[in-house]
Amino acid sequence: MRLFNTVAFRGPLKALPKWERVLRENRRNPVLQKQTVSGPDAPAGGRGEGWKSVAARAAGAPPMEKLRMVNAFFNRWPYRLDVEIYGVSDFWATPAEFMRHSGDCEDYAISKYFALRMLGFPADALRIVVLLDSIRGIGHAVLVVFLDAKAYVLDNLSDLVLTHDRYSHYRPQYSVNEEYRWAHIPVRPAATGKAEGKQ
Repeated sequence: MRLFNTVAFRGPLKALPKWERVLRENRRNPVLQKQTVSGPDAPAGGRGEGWKSVAARAAGAPPMEKLRMVNAFFNRWPYRLDVEIYGVSDFWATPAEFMRHSGDCEDYAISKYFALRMLGFPADALRIVVLLDSIRGIGHAVLVVFLDAKAYVLDNLSDLVLTHDRYSHYRPQYSVNEEYRWAHIPVRPAATGKAEGKQ
């Protein structure tokens, strides 16, 4: 599968200190683990169903419904810039930090990643994808979930869960999970109309 029409090259997980910090801190304070679902249940001042209730309902739901529930739940948090919260231009927040302070696009993706891990999705089915939104001309990040030979996008810009081929304006730079990092190279059609490469 060519995610967002790119060829992805897998490599070791290294030279990503912000993601490595998230993994380390989340191991210490796993607020989205089954045994320790705790901390803020909903956005500050927000209304609606809390995480504990959503997680309990999602546990018995079909996989696609899990994706929709997790995407919609975390999208309730207000978008906030890293500089406003942490005083730096780019900070990757753990789920505990996101649920306490909210955050920006990669912070939504990170919390959704760990929520789905808690709900039984394997790491190799999930990727946080850092990309360029060519319509808005800005950097962005989403969570991609591989399910039933398709790649679904969980985006903080929409509660809809659509396949990656619906996002022709997204240009991935790199993606990560707990195990690997991928570099993404755009597919350029060959003269025969076919492009070679591997995922």
